[in-house]
Amino acid sequence: MKKQIKTFGTIGISDIASVGGKNASLGEMYNQLTQKGVRIPNGFATTSSAFWHFLEEHDIREALKKILTELDRKQFSNLSVIGERARNLILKHPFSATFSTAIIHAYRELCGQEYKAVAVRSSATAEDLPDASFAGQHDTFLNIQGEEALLVAVKKCFASLYTNRAIKYREDKGFEHSEIALSVGIQLMVRSDKGCSGVGFTIEPESGFDNAILLSGVWGLGENIVQGIVNPDEFYVFKPGLRKGTYPIIQKKLGDKELTMVYASNEVAATTLNVDTPPERQQQYVLSDEEIVTLAKWALLIEDHYKKPMDIEWAKDGVTNELFITQARPETVHHTKNKNIHIEYRLKEKGKVLAQGNAVGSKIKVGHALLLQSPREAIDLKPDTIIVTDTITPDWDPLLKRVGGIITNKGGRTSHAAIVARELGVPAIVGCGNATATIENGKTVTLSCAQGKTGYIYQGALAFEEEEIDFSNIRMPKTEAKFILADPENAFSLSFYPNNGVGLLRMEFIITHMVKVHPMALIKFDEVTDSEDKKEIEKLTKNYVDRSAYFVDTLSQGIATIAAAFYPKEVIVRLSDFKTNEYANLIGGTPFEPKEENPMLGFRGASRYYSELYKDGFALECAAIKKVRDTMGLTNLKVMVPFCRTVQEGKQVLRIMEANGLKQGVNTLEVYTMIEIPSNVILGEQFAEIFDGFSIGSNDLTQLTLGIDRDSEIMGQLFDENEEAARKMIALAIQTAREKSVKIGLCGQAPSDFPEFADFLVKEGINSISFNPDALLKGINNINKAERKAIESGTLIGSN
Repeated sequence: MKKQIKTFGTIGISDIASVGGKNASLGEMYNQLTQKGVRIPNGFATTSSAFWHFLEEHDIREALKKILTELDRKQFSNLSVIGERARNLILKHPFSATFSTAIIHAYRELCGQEYKAVAVRSSATAEDLPDASFAGQHDTFLNIQGEEALLVAVKKCFASLYTNRAIKYREDKGFEHSEIALSVGIQLMVRSDKGCSGVGFTIEPESGFDNAILLSGVWGLGENIVQGIVNPDEFYVFKPGLRKGTYPIIQKKLGDKELTMVYASNEVAATTLNVDTPPERQQQYVLSDEEIVTLAKWALLIEDHYKKPMDIEWAKDGVTNELFITQARPETVHHTKNKNIHIEYRLKEKGKVLAQGNAVGSKIKVGHALLLQSPREAIDLKPDTIIVTDTITPDWDPLLKRVGGIITNKGGRTSHAAIVARELGVPAIVGCGNATATIENGKTVTLSCAQGKTGYIYQGALAFEEEEIDFSNIRMPKTEAKFILADPENAFSLSFYPNNGVGLLRMEFIITHMVKVHPMALIKFDEVTDSEDKKEIEKLTKNYVDRSAYFVDTLSQGIATIAAAFYPKEVIVRLSDFKTNEYANLIGGTPFEPKEENPMLGFRGASRYYSELYKDGFALECAAIKKVRDTMGLTNLKVMVPFCRTVQEGKQVLRIMEANGLKQGVNTLEVYTMIEIPSNVILGEQFAEIFDGFSIGSNDLTQLTLGIDRDSEIMGQLFDENEEAARKMIALAIQTAREKSVKIGLCGQAPSDFPEFADFLVKEGINSISFNPDALLKGINNINKAERKAIESGTLIGSN
């Protein structure tokens, strides 16, 4: 008889046929990566030979084949009946004395003097392949202790080869049922019930961005993440920073973690239950920064070893405080995709938002909401059915390929619902919180995952469009084409577009949507006059002893996400350029902002940074940028000063930046200024002496050249960047920059809206043009046409 048991020490990745993908991967890591510091709990596995022998000695194999021939392969109407018959057929037959003895002997060898608790995991021989994850299809049993309990758990794992969801999954993937065996991995238990656990991806799972690792975690057993029962903590780790040894954590998101899954008893057949997480634990991250970095390093070692993106599971033992990797499988969604083919979905109208949560995928779907409490209630599913439920577990899997979309109250980006939805290509929004309360059964809704990491469910059927774009057909022009960006949520997916980096990162969006609080209200909290504002500030900063640190952390994470997405291409962040009326709208902002008749021409831009009214707030902006560049190592980040009225003011801003740790030239720091005031053009040579580069803000420069308030409804029709005076100002700025060997770009909509404006900029020899995301591809096309014209006419100036 072939070997029935293999210890992890004798298993490698070449043993998939013998012990399945999951166990082969565990053995491979145990043998190859423990010496590099990765902790893998030891264990052993039953082999496929043992499974086949068990079936044959009881004449089960042919009986199972016969049962499966009766499966309704069109509607799967009898799936539950077929699955139950197959499982019962396995469960009613005993193991041979030889096989039982082999399991018990290996268990004793693993445990030593006394029987320890083990995890008993199913591992199918077709599992964890590059195009099929089999995530959650077969059963796992945790905290199993004692000989009898172990044998029962192994038998149940054998039977789980025929769970309803596993049968349907194999049908969908084209696997022949009778050719797949079930190996069982028995692994020393990590007491994460007393600690924490979670999952991780070595690429960003929504976009496939491969320079970031996403780790998610909850208190207690990780089943709460898999089932999507709680919203976990999330940590994004930047791989180049990890390799360089700089601080690599670019984003941290605190989940509510309302429940903690623990073992219900210490008895032999321990079950699990969810208990309320104490409030203080909910407000605490499950991992320290050091632990996040350790797990990320291990994830990187695993990815490097397998030479492909990986999906991992990790656990922290609450008794020993040790971290472990408990599983690793190939990532199956983005690994096989053509990254040059991009389908862009765009909503063409706005509607009432019914709910919002974590977007899975980037599609838009219009359909009819079907509110369900369990998969048993699902009948008459159609391609436009959008399931709305509290949470999705593996039992739902057979239904999910038959629906148009999925919406859940609970769950994060790494929940089972999110993983399966990605693999099936079904748009989903998970972790909405209240979707089952705000969405009516049977009503038409629009599910949109096309607006970044946040997904929205709108009332009614909204018009949208989709376009397939092949990036490999797009030729980049000599003139650099860059993004104008504000929202970090879109950065990873936009990084795949053809681009030369980010010419304008608008800091204001991050402050408004992520920080939300006026920086001076954090520094001078006692001077905040509105009681509701004070309550909101206390709520937002409750995990910070120093409220100012909240501003620095939150702003730096937003900026770092964009800088990391486009690394090593340059990303130019513009220092805050709110007007006083806009600053006053931030939480707690009113007492710190003067009232002005014309904020557009008032206390804005450079003048704020050295003013007693705001310089302490500006110091926090500098601290955030310094953290991104010096601590996180994202030195591709450059800084731009807006609305700098005089050369003297420019020098003053550079001095105060230096006082706040941002010295021009140190650690390759470059400081640009906006060209948006006629004085910037008239004294361009002098501005070029103190700044490293220019960016033309065509909107402000046009309004100040023509004397038109660009926000005026009455005068708006006269506002035109193509007007001769505005063009002459732009041309003069470009000419001066070229003479002084200073880079110059332009940020604005005109070069994409008006091909003749792109012609003009290219002819003048501008270095770069930056576009909003929805205009980038059209802008690139216009630049290419302009460059061809200039070459044909002999007027193209060497732009780079």
